[in-house]
Amino acid sequence: MEDRKLTVRSVERALDILLCFTKNVDLGLTEIAVQIGLHKSTVHRLLSTLEERGFVIRDAATEKYRLGMKIWELSTHLSRSDDPAILLLPAMEKVRDHLGETVSLYLREGNERLRIQAVQSNQGIRRVAQVGARLPLYVGASSKVLVAFASPEEQEALLNDPEWPSLIDRASYMGQLHEIRESGFAMSFEEREPGAAAISVPIANRQGVVTAALSVSGPVNRLSLDTLYAFVPYLVEAAHDMGLMIR
Repeated sequence: MEDRKLTVRSVERALDILLCFTKNVDLGLTEIAVQIGLHKSTVHRLLSTLEERGFVIRDAATEKYRLGMKIWELSTHLSRSDDPAILLLPAMEKVRDHLGETVSLYLREGNERLRIQAVQSNQGIRRVAQVGARLPLYVGASSKVLVAFASPEEQEALLNDPEWPSLIDRASYMGQLHEIRESGFAMSFEEREPGAAAISVPIANRQGVVTAALSVSGPVNRLSLDTLYAFVPYLVEAAHDMGLMIR
């Protein structure tokens, strides 16, 4: 029984190491050890095993690790029929071509939003959106859309989270959520990232449940308030069509 527990613990630690790369392309041994709270010697042994199996690669020059080809091999066998990141990509490209700005697709995961797909703007000056990025739910147009259309219980849990920033007034935030539910979209200007503006609309699946947020973002000098308002009808229609494609 004890050996079984040790084996499960080792798997958990190995998975914790892999999850470190959700926010970073490459990491050093010390960085990983700090993130998961383990001794470097333990992390080194686990990394050696992961490297041997092809799940991570070590750069001899920088002594940093990155995800290996085995991860990508596994990803090719994911079910494509229900994956919104795959299903909605052509529609997102159409939105990008029509509006000329970067388009992102977000899902809610716990108290974060996860960017599962992005189509970069073709303009010389553009906002680059990294797929796989995890962002807080309390700030940004897409975050507020995902929270605005969540259940009251989920909203209450988020606002009562100990990590809720003290600088963000809960009553004001709830007022914003009410306005978003009423209007069907959210805007943000330099809330999370200096120089960036965004607009986001909800995507409801065929059962009418909001499962994702569609966002268009770019530099504030191009995305004025009037420009974002002009985007609304097209984005709402695009999100409606996307929702018919997912369960």
